[in-house]
Amino acid sequence: MVKKRCPFLISVPHGGTEVPEIIRPLLMLDEDELHYYCDPDTRVVFGFRDRVVAYIDTPISRMVVDLNRPPLPLPLRDPDGIIKVRTIDGREVYRPGHVPDMHLIHSLLRTHYFPFHQHIDELIDRQPVRIAFDCHSMLPFGSSLQKDAGKVRPLVCLGNNGDRQGRARKGSIATCSPEWITLLADSFREEFSVGNEVAINNPFSGGFISNAHYWHKGIPWIQIEINRSLYEPDGTCSHPDQQIQDRSIRLREMIWNVLTAFWKQVW
Repeated sequence: MVKKRCPFLISVPHGGTEVPEIIRPLLMLDEDELHYYCDPDTRVVFGFRDRVVAYIDTPISRMVVDLNRPPLPLPLRDPDGIIKVRTIDGREVYRPGHVPDMHLIHSLLRTHYFPFHQHIDELIDRQPVRIAFDCHSMLPFGSSLQKDAGKVRPLVCLGNNGDRQGRARKGSIATCSPEWITLLADSFREEFSVGNEVAINNPFSGGFISNAHYWHKGIPWIQIEINRSLYEPDGTCSHPDQQIQDRSIRLREMIWNVLTAFWKQVW
């Protein structure tokens, strides 16, 4: 008997660590640093490919192309944009004089960025998607160039482009109702046995993927940010891979319990 899949779209845009051969000699960052500045193991933590009607991820590193940024502006106008030239703590991504030129940027976007976003729209058109989740991990503390620099982050942050109660901000639009994001937050609190450690739109309120595709298709979107301390023993990837893998698998099952409990309440 085939088990019925949940009507979710799961997007995991920052779990990849691959770097195209043409880019590697241009970079200042080594393998460990590239791993650190991505969302390690989110393709395991949110690996619900066989349980949902639509799933998308990418092997490409966000330090090469960030799929959760708007296509403009390009470097050097936005150092932390679609093509990054500086890390969240101020490190240079590329060797001096080796930032990709426009021809290389164009090639990267045609190969990795635009197909990813086109595929999301196609999944929504072809599959019975009722809600989409854009899934990420976050460092335990805000980095030096981020708005919450030095501050302790919650265990879970949910974003719908609204305020801290999930309501639409003046002059903007929320990507799902405040009722839905509040119910999801309550489901996380119950499963994880926590309270204020689950936040709404703080420190992240949602990125380009959830906002753009809500505008495109009108399907509700919620961005989910999981604190890396939940699966990395010290939040730095310094422990054996197997230990992180085991924690990631356990965390995946807890998150799935959250999502399915939430859906039973809203649908």
